[in-house]
Amino acid sequence: MKLPLPAQPRHIAVLRLSALGDVCNLVPTVRALQRQWPDARITWIIGKAEHSLLAGLSGVEFVVYDKASGLAGMRRLWSELSATRFDVLLHMQQALRASVLSFGLKAKVRVGYDKSRAKDAQHWFTHRQLEPHPRAHVLESFLDFARLLGVEDLSLEWNLPVPAEAFEEADTLTGDAPYLLMSPCANPRLRNFRNWSAEGYAAVVEHAWVQYGLETVLTGGGSTVEREMGERIVALSRPEAMIDAIGATSLKGLLALIARARVVIAPDSGPVHMGNAMGTPVIGLFATTNPDRAAPYRWRDYVVNRYPDAVRAYLHRELDEINWGQRVRHADAMTLIRIEDVIGKFDALMTRPNECKEEERPDEA
Repeated sequence: MKLPLPAQPRHIAVLRLSALGDVCNLVPTVRALQRQWPDARITWIIGKAEHSLLAGLSGVEFVVYDKASGLAGMRRLWSELSATRFDVLLHMQQALRASVLSFGLKAKVRVGYDKSRAKDAQHWFTHRQLEPHPRAHVLESFLDFARLLGVEDLSLEWNLPVPAEAFEEADTLTGDAPYLLMSPCANPRLRNFRNWSAEGYAAVVEHAWVQYGLETVLTGGGSTVEREMGERIVALSRPEAMIDAIGATSLKGLLALIARARVVIAPDSGPVHMGNAMGTPVIGLFATTNPDRAAPYRWRDYVVNRYPDAVRAYLHRELDEINWGQRVRHADAMTLIRIEDVIGKFDALMTRPNECKEEERPDEA
């Protein structure tokens, strides 16, 4: 027998720890819940870095779990929430760690993914599962939780808070000049293989400068891979066309830079979804992951998509022969993206009739 879902939940738990792009894609679901039940409390259990990006999100109480703290951190979180009983827990993280964490939370009903989308036996930890939604985009999969609860208005809204000091941080790097924001590297995880070439990025930098007078701001974390990529791009580019801000910003500062950029160019990584959330035009570079599942949602028409070619070249199969969302884990896959592909999308964005942003200016927290 299925446990009933609350018709009028008073306290909703959202469990999604990571990653930066995914938590950006989840915000419209939170906004939909808030519109449906404006008086309900929403507690979001979130990762440490992800909280630093979304801190100040209106109407949301955050409880932070640092993955590095392991089981000891879980116990502290369980103790912190020991007196809290949620009407519904939305288990939106497909990972065994998150399922174990969920086990120590008190909720009348736990909602998770359907069997076809669940990973690490997540359905064993939930009472109710989503309706099947084959070939769903990540953002749509999150909205499916609101659909199951009976939410009617699923329009997309982010309204991410960016504090004044974050814009001041951005201004110290860019001043008032318009710019292209380029985040060349994805998260440097083992066998990620999402990064394009320094030569390709440098060619786009040159094109943006010569054709549009746009400087390029390079952003990213402080890892060795990201710093070395930035150094190669800088070495291949004219100095007046570049601002190297790799490792030089906070996450809120990066969000401010993205908010004021003319265009964002990046592989499948947090910045493409941050740009999507801020209403900034985005060119996503995809070959190892499926953009139909993970592209910046409102800018899917501007994705450079070499994923089908990578599937054929390195998996030796067609799209309809592989699992939805399967990754192409081959170091050469991103070389299928051509410079003219990226410049073509960039020109299309720069010359489109409506150059205004998709959303109002972000809140200043």
